[in-house]
Amino acid sequence: MSEDFSAEIAAAAARLIVDEGMDWGPAKQRAARDLGAPRAALPGNDVVEDAVREHIAIFHAETQPGELRALRELAAVWMARLADFRPHLTGAVWRGTATRLSNIHLQLYCDDSKAAEIALLNRGVDFDVAETTANRRQVDMLVLDTPCPALNERVTLCLTVLDFDDLRGALKPDARGLTERGDLAALQKLLEEDPS
Repeated sequence: MSEDFSAEIAAAAARLIVDEGMDWGPAKQRAARDLGAPRAALPGNDVVEDAVREHIAIFHAETQPGELRALRELAAVWMARLADFRPHLTGAVWRGTATRLSNIHLQLYCDDSKAAEIALLNRGVDFDVAETTANRRQVDMLVLDTPCPALNERVTLCLTVLDFDDLRGALKPDARGLTERGDLAALQKLLEEDPS
């Protein structure tokens, strides 16, 4: 597959991610299908992330920074509430590519995988349990709907429940030197550095 075609798929996926709120995997697959590309031809996440940033800069430069800040502030509230489970923010909200359509993804590192569920139940928080893949294995993801006053709408909060041992190496940077996740202190630093 040519580099141009990979970039075309990434750009189409970026539109789906930003404008329709699709998850990255399904967005890449749909973009490839819409463009007639074989599944094996999917661009890497780094290429898609570049395309997402470019799409935001062109079409959402005025609204995205405020939406990102609102989601990060809400993430900080939930991280403080869930401090016992060593929460780390990940995904588009952490990486700075989130819009109002993005889910907030927190990873919880627990000694007991059911402890987070019990804590939410004790607080009267409604949630659904789903499964996701993390560290090449199936793990529970607690999905809840929470108000975001700054956006004046509700957003989806996804809590991936991981073993405490998974915390080792969780902050290793990727090939670009960027981390895939950050704890509450790291998020607060991002919020302090953000001029919006």
